[in-house]
Order: sequence, then C-alpha cells, then structure tokens
Amino acid sequence: MAGWYEARRLPRSTKAVIAVTLLAVLLVAAVPVALFAGVIMMLLGHVVGGLALFGGSILAALAALVVAGLGGARELRKFVSQRSFHVLQLGSDDYTTDYR
Repeated sequence: MAGWYEARRLPRSTKAVIAVTLLAVLLVAAVPVALFAGVIMMLLGHVVGGLALFGGSILAALAALVVAGLGGARELRKFVSQRSFHVLQLGSDDYTTDYR
C-alpha cells in the first residue's frame, strides 16, 4: 500500500475508542427502553426483575461512558503531545472589532 494511503488510515486505538463510544451511545439510548420494560415487568408482578433490569441498564451505560471517556481522554493527550500539533497564541492585532 502506498504511503499516502497508509497515512490516511486510523490507528487501531482510535478505532477502538470510536467503537466504545458508539457502544456507550447505544447503551445510553437503551436506558429508556429498559425503564419501560422494567415498568411492564413490575406491573406483571416481577418487581425485583424489573428493578434489576433498569438498574443493570444504568450500570452498563455508566460503565461504557466511563470507558469511552477515559479512552477518548487518552487519545486526546496523545494527539496534543505530538510534535506536529501547535497551539498559536493570537496577538491583539489578530482581533478585529470593526463591526460595520
């Protein structure tokens, strides 16, 4: 594969962070569905099962959010620490206040 195409590919750790983030989004979106299913279970007499379903979905969503957040923070630190990333400080001449 040519070097240009190789440079455009995402690293494996970045793909993992994207996958974990998508999993976290799906699990957070599933919490209202689990709440509804838990309420239906409780109305049918399975109170402990309904509470366990709802509590388990919240715990799974929180765990996925924490893993995605930590992985994203690590990727961001690696990105900022690269030598090719530069932060420019703007001077007072770089701002315009002429709003005509």
